[in-house]
Amino acid sequence: MANNPVVNMFKVKELRGKVLFTLLILAIFRLGSVLTIPGINATLLMQYFDTLANSAESAFASYMNFFAGGAFERFSVFMLGVMPYISTQIILQLALVIFPSLKRIAQEEGGQQRVQSWTRVGTIIVCLIQSLAITVYADSINQAVPGAIIFENKMYFNLLAILTVTTGSMITVWLGDQITAHGIGNGVSMIIFAGIVARLPSAVWELITAVRNDEINVVFVVVALLMFLVVIGLVVYEQSGERKIPVHYAKRVVGRKMYGGQSTYIPFKINPSGVIPIIFASSFLTFPLQIANSLAGRATWLMKVSAVLNPLGVWYNIIEVLLIIFFAYFYTQVTLNPTEIAKNIRENGGSIPGIRTDKTEEYLQRVLNRLILPGSLYLALIAIIPTVVQILFKFPASISMLMGGTSLLILVGVDLDTMAQVEALLKMHHHDGFTKKGLKSRNL
Repeated sequence: MANNPVVNMFKVKELRGKVLFTLLILAIFRLGSVLTIPGINATLLMQYFDTLANSAESAFASYMNFFAGGAFERFSVFMLGVMPYISTQIILQLALVIFPSLKRIAQEEGGQQRVQSWTRVGTIIVCLIQSLAITVYADSINQAVPGAIIFENKMYFNLLAILTVTTGSMITVWLGDQITAHGIGNGVSMIIFAGIVARLPSAVWELITAVRNDEINVVFVVVALLMFLVVIGLVVYEQSGERKIPVHYAKRVVGRKMYGGQSTYIPFKINPSGVIPIIFASSFLTFPLQIANSLAGRATWLMKVSAVLNPLGVWYNIIEVLLIIFFAYFYTQVTLNPTEIAKNIRENGGSIPGIRTDKTEEYLQRVLNRLILPGSLYLALIAIIPTVVQILFKFPASISMLMGGTSLLILVGVDLDTMAQVEALLKMHHHDGFTKKGLKSRNL
């Protein structure tokens, strides 16, 4: 028992504090996810969504619920989750690449703080737009189910809903920041992770009920579960794979001391960007998807956009695959810039064996390109599994989205990152981690 890593987690005061703080923040997030915004009849709302089984609107609601932990259908104060924040981050990151003047500002002293401020302001703007669309969506529900909105004064309800939802989303982002600063890290990812985990029990019960009622063939359930277990294994295997680039540093004398003369390596993961492309692609699609579905009744062209962005449609999945590939390349270039890496190697007197010094950047870029493409295609393949399962096996959207594809990638990816951070803290305090030799990586 002395070497039990779970026990060790609570033995180390620093780690114990981080874990308990993270659990407290996640509990607050879940509380906010079940608090309905003022002016909404929660009972009528749930009855309305129960009647939407297998419809396009049901697929939309399930998609929005996926990232908000069921908060969207409840019209809770956290119904937008952290998606507006991620969408704004994507827009700003693209702007920094496209506009050199913005990049120069970001690289100045205090530049990152300015970018963070821009992100916060941009998030508020995105929240206001999405919350306005939510009021239109609520009005359409009220027309289908009279009494869903309690207030008779629509203007009062709209203003209150916009203020509540926008504030709730910003609080969610703040909660994620607290986990990053004082908890076990990966705050925004942990918020999404908690939302998915919270939805799993109800999804499993819904699946069991469907099998009991002979709505789903039990053979299909077994096949799907086996497939998901295989996917989990493949995700873990793929996440641990890396390409080690050897680097040799020549000996150099500084004053009376000699430095260098050693060999090391640069570890490039087979999927350098992890689950970020999936989160970015889903978040990027969430904004137009929600606007189009909420306002579809107001304009014909929005109705067409809504049909194209149906999560079960062909076009949606094609766009998602392309976005995953794009964000895999984009995020890797931002975080693992070959130019910067090559510059650091040269400035420290290093070289890659067999590669000319002036060709270092080109070589690193070629290696990254060969890693990113198969890694991004692998992510894209797993991401469309829920759609395939739902169409072939007739699984409800709420089940297929939570038991495969994107959810598995996020769950496994965030879990592995969290375990790695906990492992590092345990090792730092001279305790055994989850594995006696740590979380191993495979050299490719």
